[in-house]
Amino acid sequence: MTFGGATYTPAALVQLFQSLDDATTSMDAAKAKWQDALKSQRNTKATVGPVKKAYQSYLVSLYGNAVETLADFGLTPRKAPAPQTAVQKATAAAKRAATRAARHTLGPKQKAGIKGTVATPATPVAAPTPAKPTAQ
Repeated sequence: MTFGGATYTPAALVQLFQSLDDATTSMDAAKAKWQDALKSQRNTKATVGPVKKAYQSYLVSLYGNAVETLADFGLTPRKAPAPQTAVQKATAAAKRAATRAARHTLGPKQKAGIKGTVATPATPVAAPTPAKPTAQ
């Protein structure tokens, strides 16, 4: 048989397709192994992460902003937040006020002053009766 300008015997075709199947099988096995390793890493990070964070906080509280000492542990000192300018503070306050107005949010004192009222109906409302099925 000739395909794509090359001649193949039936045995050669079987061998060619078998090599593709073998490659796919080994790829699936490698992918499954990688997924297992990834799951193991995630589980380990979930367990070790909080301890690592607490240890880093301990080191920073122990050594403060000693750059060289923290660098020995692979840490950098925390940056102090930059002070805001008057324009930035005014802009932030305006954005907060606009957001509260847009969302109609109220503080606890404003909420306490709002009371709902319930209108009582003059006549009780009867439940609707189910419709009778009609024959067709």
